[in-house]
Amino acid sequence: MGQPTLILASASPRRRELIARLGVTPDAIAPADIDETPARGELPRDYAKRMAREKADAAASPDGFVLAGDTVVAAGRRILPKAEDEATARKCLKLLSGRRHRVLSAIALRAPDGTVRERLSETIVQFKRLSADEIDAYIASGEWDGKAGGYAIQGIAEGLISRIQGSHSGVVGLPLYETRALLKAAGFPIA
Repeated sequence: MGQPTLILASASPRRRELIARLGVTPDAIAPADIDETPARGELPRDYAKRMAREKADAAASPDGFVLAGDTVVAAGRRILPKAEDEATARKCLKLLSGRRHRVLSAIALRAPDGTVRERLSETIVQFKRLSADEIDAYIASGEWDGKAGGYAIQGIAEGLISRIQGSHSGVVGLPLYETRALLKAAGFPIA
């Protein structure tokens, strides 16, 4: 039997870059096209785990492992949206200004036999109190586009974050410690 294959169920270039840090190159990229609407009353932790699992299921293959992930920015029990427009990004940044929030990064690994293993990374992030000028400058950067909670920690927003407790890679989109542990536990060859 040859080397098992790995399908990354994500269109995110950040997830591809992150998994490469583990010395893993996916054999295929198969973004999962699923409904990402939170269920009524769904808590952020449950939502992140469900999204990762549903993405892994949508890209399931009997020929290899499927790795899927989902990253959720949560302010209390509120799930912040992916910012698709400036107004949403601005609203998220105003809400996060000067306060702590959680970033939940769930991953699911579906084996060829259909078994699914899951992990969840929870990181506490605190923004400094943002001035109107800082918010305007960040909006002008365009980094917020398509990002959960309206920011990308791997860009200039990192200079606006006063504290992080947990997984930096999890906030970017793929918690590397948890991903490595998941792959090893499933018997996927990794150094």
